[in-house]
Amino acid sequence: MTAARFVTRATFCGNYWGAGKFTATVGDAGREAEVTKPRRVIPGVCYLITRRCSERRFFLRPDAEVTAIFEYLLAVLAKRYGIEVHAFVVMSNHYHLVITDTKGRLPDFQRDLNSDLARAINFHWNRWESFWAPESYSAVELLEDGDRISKIAYTLANPVKARLVNRVGRWEGATSAGMKFGRSRTVRRPEKFFGETMPETATLELTRPACSEVDDAGFDERLRQDVRRREDAANQRGGVMGMGAVMSQDWNDSPTSREPRRQLSPRIAAKNKWARIAALQRSAAWLEAYAVARAAFVGGERDVEFPYGTWWMCARLGCGHATC
Repeated sequence: MTAARFVTRATFCGNYWGAGKFTATVGDAGREAEVTKPRRVIPGVCYLITRRCSERRFFLRPDAEVTAIFEYLLAVLAKRYGIEVHAFVVMSNHYHLVITDTKGRLPDFQRDLNSDLARAINFHWNRWESFWAPESYSAVELLEDGDRISKIAYTLANPVKARLVNRVGRWEGATSAGMKFGRSRTVRRPEKFFGETMPETATLELTRPACSEVDDAGFDERLRQDVRRREDAANQRGGVMGMGAVMSQDWNDSPTSREPRRQLSPRIAAKNKWARIAALQRSAAWLEAYAVARAAFVGGERDVEFPYGTWWMCARLGCGHATC
């Protein structure tokens, strides 16, 4: 039996702002365990996505083959699952994406992207072990125009912030820094690993996120200024490693710096305090509604209605959910 079949009760104990614990009562002994909070998945949400390699190793070092694998899979899977790509960068041991999930298929997209990346790049390096660090997946909802501009700039400037290069355009790994919104490019299927069942070519398109308070020209100018501000601030900290040194690192090495531990892992990003508070309150209300519905379901009520945005219980078990 799976662990889910032993769950007899689920509860969310949180405060007014949405902080708290999601717990499940497991097994006949009634043991209570803290579990990962369910994630609301609805169409049209813009996210900053991050995933890190196991032990911070340089499995994603920007070799030409690694870059080709990432861009090909991103193009194929974005089209398959209705993902709009706004920005991306692949560092040596992690990647960032800014995307909009137009169809509410983010879990499927991330499952296939991370699984296929791991298998293809493990094949490239002739290794078999775990590729991604456990619990390293992060999906942060970006609420307003300014938040999207900020996180796109953060994504593009990541190699500069890390002092690898001094300008975003000098990073030679996979990045959208050289692409323009509304433009696309054709990427070919890498020669190794992928079979003929995969498309020979795919179109990688960069789209501007939907905005409510700024027009296209204003968005682009604010983004350009934010990127340049980040570059200038980072360059005040001294020299850079340079691409030659980056490429000379062994793919199985890792940084010598200590990894930050026990940091916050937010699911919402908003510079507007009141927008952030409102979003956190909506999240807390959703978690409470989910806990009530799940407790009814595991208690034997099969026609229970889950709150709008419930994904796993509905997509995998066929449960019903509210339409809005």
